Amino acid sequence: MSRVGKGLAVIAAVVGALGFAGSAAAEGRISIAQQFGIGYLILDVVRDQQLIEKHGKAAGLDIQVDWNSISGATAMNEALLAGSLDVVSAGVPPMLTVWDRTRGRQNVKAIAALGAMPNFLLSNRAEVRSIKDLTDQDRIAVPAAGVGFQSRTLQIETAKVFGDAQFKKFDAISVSLPHPDASAALMAGGAEITTHFSSPPFQYQALENPRVHRILSSYDVLGGPGTFNVLYTTEKFHDENPKTYRAFYGALVEAAAFIRANKAAAAEAYIRVEHSKLPLALVQRIVEDPEIEFTVEPQRTFVYAQKLHELGVLKHQAAAWQDYFFPEAHERPGS
Repeated sequence: MSRVGKGLAVIAAVVGALGFAGSAAAEGRISIAQQFGIGYLILDVVRDQQLIEKHGKAAGLDIQVDWNSISGATAMNEALLAGSLDVVSAGVPPMLTVWDRTRGRQNVKAIAALGAMPNFLLSNRAEVRSIKDLTDQDRIAVPAAGVGFQSRTLQIETAKVFGDAQFKKFDAISVSLPHPDASAALMAGGAEITTHFSSPPFQYQALENPRVHRILSSYDVLGGPGTFNVLYTTEKFHDENPKTYRAFYGALVEAAAFIRANKAAAAEAYIRVEHSKLPLALVQRIVEDPEIEFTVEPQRTFVYAQKLHELGVLKHQAAAWQDYFFPEAHERPGS
């Protein structure tokens, strides 16, 4: 089986297992799913230091936390709406899509950002220097083809370059594949995967390979630093579990502050929680990268809300970023 096939099989197996997990947990329990990569460092620190449990005890509540790993926004959203998970994580566009589609029903909204970091579109073909050079011979690896953060970001850039009518131009050559598998395929240099819209730490690891070079950064598309991924949940979980929700949000805020003040220790936590085989020096260099900021405040998320509405991806037009974040996030600055 190819790397692509293996990646899809893993996603299907995980979602299938979650399908038997039952409905969302009651007050005092929370099930959380994260994807792969250092973009989820805030969650790694929360997990490593048991901060949800800490904040729960401060509120007089013993919270049981169930951690899960899933690749791809589609699987995340399916599990959330099926009630198999309470909190999921993905890029800003997938969150906006499920916010848009559940208005008046589950009313899904974002809880918090997980940080601003650039995602790089990488190629192993020397002749490809921009998206204008991509052809039908290329295969673009993304975690969730057509709908994930990387695909939507590419669609926005494609609309800018080729016109709005062609914003899905590269969907036909996009392949859903988890970042670890996509990176391995890209660095192998074959034709199976020639392009990868990657994320930290995988993009930095791939760029150490002489075959690989950068075509585009998500920051180029957004016009500056912007939130990569967010956490989100249903209105039901938010409203019926106020103490658990507040404990979770408080844990996220504390973890973000810890990372900013203790970057070396945060890098060690990533290695420990993720069981990563990456060199600690590489992880620490990424955490200390001035382009990367671990913060719960959303940055430039409204760019996606506006552009995806203009392209017809979102039916509802948000008036401000607060429209798709729960009120707890409104207490802090955002965009």
